Amino acid sequence: MVPLDNLLAFALASLVLIVIPGPAVLFSVGRTLALGRAGGLLSVVGVTLSLFPIVGLVALGVGGIVAQSVVLFTVLKVAGALYLAWLGVQAIRHRKQAAAAAIDPAALPRTHGRQLWQGFVVGITNPKTIAFFVAVLPQFVDLSAGSVPLQMMELGLVFGVIGVVSDTCWVLLAAAARAWFAKSPRRIERLTATGGGMMVGLGGILLVSGGSH
Repeated sequence: MVPLDNLLAFALASLVLIVIPGPAVLFSVGRTLALGRAGGLLSVVGVTLSLFPIVGLVALGVGGIVAQSVVLFTVLKVAGALYLAWLGVQAIRHRKQAAAAAIDPAALPRTHGRQLWQGFVVGITNPKTIAFFVAVLPQFVDLSAGSVPLQMMELGLVFGVIGVVSDTCWVLLAAAARAWFAKSPRRIERLTATGGGMMVGLGGILLVSGGSH
């Protein structure tokens, strides 16, 4: 178990980092604008679930290899950015279907599993998350307090819970705005395209951004 002092300090550091709008918030909001509240929430859950294999890799030492390898880091970064941009393009392409679904949810088949998986893929292909955990988690681990991997998983769980709560708030705000736009098919088409554009733009930003988190 992580000592209480370390756990509280990590929780505070995580809270400060998470509540400041960043790529995760932009992704969640973009998905909500494009897919609606359910799509946004499932995307948040998917990204959060991706944290646990990442923390597991860091705990086993594999994360350090990825973070230090320019080739592996770059491959993951490019793959993640391109996938994010592809999701945005798909949202723009299918904006008319999204408008129909906003008025009549039965207009589109349920794809909740796919939305969850897409959020997971976006999260798992973000090498900056790996680099962040490699740099931060060891600072809050107490070698005398038991298993290091278990302590890291505990810290990862705390980070994930805080992230879910924060990102869910952003999703609900975006969903409320989308509900008003849904009164007009033309509005929702434009809003869906905007959400898709946000994801494309975020993919471009992540692609050209530096190696640090």
